[in-house]
Amino acid sequence: MSVVRLELARGLARHIRAGHPWVFRKGLEQTPRIPPGSVVDLVEGGRFVARGYYDPHSAIAVRVLTREEGQRIDAAFFRARLGEAWRIRQELIDLSDTDSFRLVHGEGDGLPGVVVDLYAGFAVLKLYSAGLTPYRPLVVDALKATVPGLRGVLGRDEVGRDDAEGEDTSTGSARVLTGEEPPPLIPIQERGARFLVDAWRGQKTGFFLDQRENRRLIRQLARSRDVLNCFSFTGGFSVNAALGGARAVFSVDQDQDAVALSRENFSRNGIAPERHDFLAADVFELLASFKAEGRTFDLVILDPPAFAKSQKAVQAAIDGYASLNRQALAVLRPGGLLATASCSARVTPDAFFGAVKEAAYKAGVDLQLVEERYQPPDHPIQLQFPEGRYLKFYVLRSGAGAG
Repeated sequence: MSVVRLELARGLARHIRAGHPWVFRKGLEQTPRIPPGSVVDLVEGGRFVARGYYDPHSAIAVRVLTREEGQRIDAAFFRARLGEAWRIRQELIDLSDTDSFRLVHGEGDGLPGVVVDLYAGFAVLKLYSAGLTPYRPLVVDALKATVPGLRGVLGRDEVGRDDAEGEDTSTGSARVLTGEEPPPLIPIQERGARFLVDAWRGQKTGFFLDQRENRRLIRQLARSRDVLNCFSFTGGFSVNAALGGARAVFSVDQDQDAVALSRENFSRNGIAPERHDFLAADVFELLASFKAEGRTFDLVILDPPAFAKSQKAVQAAIDGYASLNRQALAVLRPGGLLATASCSARVTPDAFFGAVKEAAYKAGVDLQLVEERYQPPDHPIQLQFPEGRYLKFYVLRSGAGAG
């Protein structure tokens, strides 16, 4: 196999050998003029370090696929990687009451830039690099060879985006790559709950699969509580709260279509939507309004979109999380629960936890941490790739005032 050899900048090889999958443009001694997707060998002093694909349009110039010099990047390579990803899911996830999960989680599964979510037999494929475009047919063929009963594959590329997984809130264009055309709304089952997923236009691939186990936790915690679900999207947390026996659930999201689908998801689960509240509105404005009215809740859920879209925005994002959580605590009853999440990959767990602590201090509320979670096994994190640890989810109990 003839490949271009690229010399790494001094000192970088040890990080690549350790397992980090990204090489930025500045990490190369020279940047070649070769097409997107070209296979390249990264070398140090002429000695092989790793093999990956090249993207001239991205700040991440090379994404590493293998550190084995004898491994070819061909159809067999993609079949092997997807086959291993499939086996991991079957081993680590209880799928007895769930038909939807993430099959390929990019860097976590040794396929940087590739995301595949499965929804009741339909695969939604996202490619986050122009360098992956030549390999799309190989990924599709590998899916057909790997997934039993695969109904179809929908492509929703985000070519040219360098965002880590948690940063993606855009929709992208969609087209059928093989098999059946998915319906406008795919009916799925998750931990026994039922949802409709807009895989064509919805955020990410249509549903936030990384919150699956946290939604089940909310079902356990919501009994006999008044629940406020902020940034409710299509009602994943809201439905589970209602199924868990919440007295009432208030769902708020700025997206009117998402709110409408949330109501429909209540009905699909045998829950009368008229017994609960749904509102398309700005969360920050609503929280201020509730505080002015003196309206409070026993459980407040915060699952906002990523606040940090760039490294420059990190401090503003941390301040934003602190402000949002402070506002939420102002409407949380003593003894109530705050379930708060961050999907900003650039905001570290320590930084997010610090923002929540700052919120509690400014709100004059004592908080007990009762649950701390990260992403589930179908969103694995390579230890040498800390950028992949994007989802943070804390459940905290409010005590009396701190004064």
